[in-house]
Amino acid sequence: MAELATAVGGELLRGDGKARFAHLAIDSRKPFHPEGTLFIALKGERHDAHRYLPELVERGVSCFLVSDGDVLPNGEALHAVRVTDTLDALQRLAAWHRGHQHGPVVGITGSNGKTIVKEWLFQCLRGTTHLVRSPGSWNSQVGVPLSVWELGPEHELGIFEAGISRPGEMERLRPIVAPTIGIFTTIGPAHGENFPDDTAKALEKAKLFTNSRALVYCRDHAAVHAAVLASGLDKQLELLDWS
Repeated sequence: MAELATAVGGELLRGDGKARFAHLAIDSRKPFHPEGTLFIALKGERHDAHRYLPELVERGVSCFLVSDGDVLPNGEALHAVRVTDTLDALQRLAAWHRGHQHGPVVGITGSNGKTIVKEWLFQCLRGTTHLVRSPGSWNSQVGVPLSVWELGPEHELGIFEAGISRPGEMERLRPIVAPTIGIFTTIGPAHGENFPDDTAKALEKAKLFTNSRALVYCRDHAAVHAAVLASGLDKQLELLDWS
């Protein structure tokens, strides 16, 4: 827990910092093993997971990442780190974890086809390579860090999706996925209301590949190709395109 506090810039609120965890949980309704799990109390517009902390303590959870420590019941066996923003801390934790994993990672973005491409790659490679991939369509600001947390030194390849809905979001996801190889599927109308045009949306998505080694994309998609050129990726990366 002391290492967690350092990684996310938080305060060790409970415990001596020696407690360890291997799993992350954000939903008190879903089953998980209390022992060895860090529960992250996320706050949203309509929900606040801090409300369920006393119940989780009764279920045996002892490690927490919170922004409000006052709701934690008293107990010597509890361990908690307090931060200002638990979503930001979750993302920082996942980026810190990714920085300690040195195997190759494929990062996939685009308006459509992310999950299909990810599952296709997984099915093609699973017999010869020890893989980890995003569960389902976990490509959001919450889903990406939870997915990447599952990447370990035993994996020969990680395959992760990253989706955005507004400007600034890919900057947060890029250090979490940190893809070695990028795949840009396509640009479509999804979330178009938050961007002035398709090129601006493609430019935001292309930020995922800033530090990658190679990028696979369709040159025929004008907005995608324009974003590749405007962002300088054509000069930084090996490009593999199809049409």
